[in-house]
Amino acid sequence: MKTTKIHSALFGVAVGDALGVPVEFKSREKLRENPVTTMLGYMAWNQPKGSWSDDSSLTFCLAESLCYGFDIEEIGRLFVRWKKEGYWGAHNEVFDIGGTTRYSLSRIENGESAMFSGNFFEEDNGNGSLMRILPLAFYLKEEENINIIYQKVKEVSSITHAHFRSVLACFIYIVYALEVLKGRNKFETYIQTKAIVNDFISNKDFNQKEIQLFDRILKGNINELEENKIHSSGYVLHSLEASLWCVLTSSSYSETVLKAVNLGGDTDTTAAIAGGLAGLLYGYESIPQEWITVLARKEDITALCDQMSKKYEITTNNKFIANKHK
Repeated sequence: MKTTKIHSALFGVAVGDALGVPVEFKSREKLRENPVTTMLGYMAWNQPKGSWSDDSSLTFCLAESLCYGFDIEEIGRLFVRWKKEGYWGAHNEVFDIGGTTRYSLSRIENGESAMFSGNFFEEDNGNGSLMRILPLAFYLKEEENINIIYQKVKEVSSITHAHFRSVLACFIYIVYALEVLKGRNKFETYIQTKAIVNDFISNKDFNQKEIQLFDRILKGNINELEENKIHSSGYVLHSLEASLWCVLTSSSYSETVLKAVNLGGDTDTTAAIAGGLAGLLYGYESIPQEWITVLARKEDITALCDQMSKKYEITTNNKFIANKHK
């Protein structure tokens, strides 16, 4: 099977997600006593081994939509189809959905444009847009205008999560992914991401109190913090910090996602977010085959990756070409 960075990223998300699903909500202390070391089944959500959650479902919906170009209404339509029909569900059903996501997608169902459907209150800063944003990096790979990158990230996040905090978290994550796609290692990528984002926000009239919330990432070195300083709840800032911490303090795909799961709390989402980046960094071949073998709908995921790879091809020098007119 010929694989690309797209296979690495999407399988990276789904495998991390599936590793975390059975132990979602377990505390760090409980997982320290009995850590996850491989793919499990049932437990928290009573799902078979290899089942992934809404994190991957919405990631795949975004990826499928981007196969036909960028259309915010089409992305929203596929998200609603997932909510109503279980489209791109691991077993063609929805067994978990966040409150902010549910409310926002219900607005689209009721006729609202996906451009204006997202919740924008401070309490609407769960990780529901961060967990699904990674495919956008492939669409934006050749984009050199940072303002356009930010705007596209904002639009996709805001389908469900329109508050600035969620948007900025997604933006930082996408900038990191874009730097990985340039062939940088994880630390060079982190340094470059901080430089790009700090330069971008310095020229904007953003709320400084909001910006300061990201200081541990943008001004400090998140990887230098001890584990007990890293939180792994469903709050978007915690998820971004935890996923970057796992990536930067690990040296393989397996180590990254298992570390993410064993932080406890929102285990599936932390591992999905970290797993996408780890897949990009270490490649599809780095994901243990026994985990891929039991993954739900692996053939469908492969077909989606193949389709997206035809749209955003990789040349021999590892650069992406966006075939936007196909």
